[in-house]
Amino acid sequence: MTETLEKKGMTLITDSFVCRTLQFQERLEKLLYDIHTEFPEKVYSLELLFEKFSGFLKTDMDDGGRFDALIKAAAELTSQEAPRWEMIAGWLLDFRFSEKLKEEEKSIGISDLYEKIVYLTEKGLYGSYIMENYSKEEIVEAESYICKERNRLFNYSGLDLLIKRYVISTHRHVPLESPQEMFLGIALHLAMNEKRKIRLMWVREFYDMLSKLEVTMATPTLANARKPFHQLSSCFIDTVPDSLKGIFRSIDNFAMVSKYGGGVIRWVRIVNDTAVAVDQLGVRAGAVAVYLDAWHRDLPEFLQLRTNNGDERMKAHDVFPAVCYPDLFWKMAGENLDQDWYLMCPHEIMTVKGYCLEDSFGEEWERRYWDCVHDARIKKRTVLLKDLIRLIIKSAAETGTPFAFNRDTVNRANPNPHKGMIYCSNLCTEIAQNMSAISTVETKIQTEDKDTVVVNTTKAGEFVVCNLASLSLGNLPVNDPAYVRKVVRTVVRALDNVIDLNFYPVPYAKITNHTYRSIGLGVSGYHHMLAKNKIKWQSEEHLAFVDKLFEQINYAAIEASSDYAKEKGSYRYFEGSDWESGAYFEKRGYCSDEWKELREKVHRQGMRNAYLLAIAPTSSTSIIAGTTAGIDPVMNKYFLEEKKGSMLPRVAPDLSPETYWYYINAHHIDQNWSVRACGVRQRHVDQAQSMNFYITNDYTMRQVLNLYLKAWECGVKTVYYVRSKSLEVEECESCSS
Repeated sequence: MTETLEKKGMTLITDSFVCRTLQFQERLEKLLYDIHTEFPEKVYSLELLFEKFSGFLKTDMDDGGRFDALIKAAAELTSQEAPRWEMIAGWLLDFRFSEKLKEEEKSIGISDLYEKIVYLTEKGLYGSYIMENYSKEEIVEAESYICKERNRLFNYSGLDLLIKRYVISTHRHVPLESPQEMFLGIALHLAMNEKRKIRLMWVREFYDMLSKLEVTMATPTLANARKPFHQLSSCFIDTVPDSLKGIFRSIDNFAMVSKYGGGVIRWVRIVNDTAVAVDQLGVRAGAVAVYLDAWHRDLPEFLQLRTNNGDERMKAHDVFPAVCYPDLFWKMAGENLDQDWYLMCPHEIMTVKGYCLEDSFGEEWERRYWDCVHDARIKKRTVLLKDLIRLIIKSAAETGTPFAFNRDTVNRANPNPHKGMIYCSNLCTEIAQNMSAISTVETKIQTEDKDTVVVNTTKAGEFVVCNLASLSLGNLPVNDPAYVRKVVRTVVRALDNVIDLNFYPVPYAKITNHTYRSIGLGVSGYHHMLAKNKIKWQSEEHLAFVDKLFEQINYAAIEASSDYAKEKGSYRYFEGSDWESGAYFEKRGYCSDEWKELREKVHRQGMRNAYLLAIAPTSSTSIIAGTTAGIDPVMNKYFLEEKKGSMLPRVAPDLSPETYWYYINAHHIDQNWSVRACGVRQRHVDQAQSMNFYITNDYTMRQVLNLYLKAWECGVKTVYYVRSKSLEVEECESCSS
């Protein structure tokens, strides 16, 4: 009876297309048969699909419109009781897209990947470097790696986003690349500089990890690899010196970075207007975070940059403010909020004392801070701690910001303290790398070819670059250490290659990137992974599980970087680093025999990369991978997303009776568990994590403050957004990896 009904549903659907050819009908019937076989439950019957579909049909619809209606019908059938309709809708969208792509290829005269790359290169849509570096035979071989069946790993939302935003399209916005060709094109680019005898092996490895949705590269890599403007990095961090020349040099650098990719209040407004004015290749507006010390004289005004009340001339609504906190701030806040806190001018301190207060951390910073407080020559702006914290929490509840950067915690864990300091993080708070200001060494007037020219000699400083990717934990067999190790080694290789293949919008970024060779391997699908493994968020099992997993990930990443250093050479500043001395391992309590062996290997072989792990938020790329974002809990198991004027049902990944109760709404979770988990992971993450607080309107100021204090006590380096239940905040797409 069921088979008869399904055959009836299949026939009704295929008969709804008026201009079908025999070949089209056969392909559609094969797809519908596959859907019935893969989703045999009654809630996924083809007859149900036809009933929903028939409600959208109109007599004047062409076959294209009818198929779009069929896809819409499947997507709208998605519910908590029947969550896999979003996968069926993805299968239907893949079929529709593939049919249209075949028609376009036929009209152009393209029959294989090599011909397509030639065509796209001639049209300026593909980087010529692919054809210059690969032979026809190699591209033909690479095409054989394509596994079209992996398109069925996408749900509807993921595939729809990939098609609209990431595959290469003509100037008429007609897609000319399949998802699998996109993954292969990225793999070809990332393996381009490998030795010829092993290059295609790496192409295959990179393609497999991407096409299986086990790893997502950051949005710029996903969008720009294989293209003429191959800016592959997510964001850039500049240190702004206290001089007019330095300020405007930083703004100029930011404008160039924004174009291709990623007192004080007046200057922040200039940065704000630069972010708005210089977009990223016309794709989206520039974005910038500005970090200010918790002792800076202008901090109260800075905290009101994005709030809705006050003097509009002192606002910068497109800047994301962040505050750098010393241990002393949190220590005093935990002891007594009725204490005085002193705000001072950094330039005045430098003039009077001969040092920059921000150039130290820990005990040295605290000693200098009190020295400045007691120096009558330095003007102070005295505020009560509770008044300042009230401003911080008011801004956080209203705007989601300021982000928090615990500078002493960060610098104590810095693997490269011998070469400088980490002053702040990036737009998504996951990066923690050495940084220093660019400076002018000298300016000369000289004659060249009978012309008088002005020659500026500039010291590059350390202009930090973020090269990001994420392990999709929900799509990985995390209980198989050997498999996880293999994937980690592959993605570390890919990220290291990004450094040499990248297009750099400013020369300072290239110098820093090649000096430190820093990467940021993160994760997505964290809640997805816990739910699949039937682990409750609010449990000691959660903490023990991720402690073990993240130690394995870190071990594999360090091992890979050291092995690649043996093959290709270490980063320039390895000598004298905590990696070389072994202090990195001592600080983290890595003392097992296995860790001791790795420590000796690192000392002997070196490290290819100065920094390794950084957990970015991931937004769009986690949608593509069909998993949860970053290390965040889900907002809802089931929700409606507005799309093209209609409401599209969405469900948590792999939602089923088995996983349902493990998906707790983020705002219903005791945030202390999230903070503790972040602290557990932090031991294994040499940089930082994009961690959010989820609060409700019932939270008091004291409760929010206690979360910040708990994070500091647990060794958490940064806090990203404070997500109030009534607040919507913007995600950074660049860090979405």
